[in-house]
Amino acid sequence: MISKTKQANRHNGWFVRAILLAGVTGWFLLGFQGDQRSAIAAGETSQDQFDQRIHDYILAHPEVIMEALQSLDARQREAAAKDAKAALAAKADEIFRDPASPVGGNASGDVTMAEFFDYNCPYCRQVAPIMAQAVADDPQLRIVYKEFPILGPDSMFAAKAALAAQMQGKYAEFHKALYDAKSRVTETIVLRIAAEVGLDIPRLKADMQLPDIQAAIDKNAQLAQALGITGTPGFVVGEQIFPGATDLATIKKLIEQARALQK
Repeated sequence: MISKTKQANRHNGWFVRAILLAGVTGWFLLGFQGDQRSAIAAGETSQDQFDQRIHDYILAHPEVIMEALQSLDARQREAAAKDAKAALAAKADEIFRDPASPVGGNASGDVTMAEFFDYNCPYCRQVAPIMAQAVADDPQLRIVYKEFPILGPDSMFAAKAALAAQMQGKYAEFHKALYDAKSRVTETIVLRIAAEVGLDIPRLKADMQLPDIQAAIDKNAQLAQALGITGTPGFVVGEQIFPGATDLATIKKLIEQARALQK
């Protein structure tokens, strides 16, 4: 069964495609107008004849419109990738060296990988043991955790609790325990896990309300938007932005490429 969200996304997708097609068609017609405007003005052809010629050509060669649309899509993707790379270069300190972001692995490692994630994302949960293995296999790997709660209020509560746990020096234990829950982490489950890892619950709840906690999450969301990361997980390492879940071999390859850039 398709959820209402998926139905809405599908509808919006077709709507956007329709707009793009209309725009490409208009752009395509300009090519004819440039050649025919003078002919119409000179009386060599009428506007009706010109319109019919365009109509007939499109019916005879519909693939031209599709090719133009595909070309436009490719150009938009290239532009978005270029903008994301520029944002990575401009915001490197915020991505890799923001003191508000928890750090794992070797805090003094020679390669840093930033991960944007949501505790209720099944793909993030799938990647969590892979990230742990990557850290275990590479003693020079530094991880920066970017809380990016995009899956509703429960995720926001968990992210705030995790950042508040950092203030008690227990971020790593709490982070791992949330993923080990193997289920959606609700407010009740988050607080139960917090107690299990030894967090001071009254202090945790108070710290979660601090403006700095929300500010850190908002900054991560702004960074994700600038980098073109629209879902979770998302990884940034070296000059690479890698969206989506992946395997250990790919993670290691990205790390090796980033390390090679430093030589």
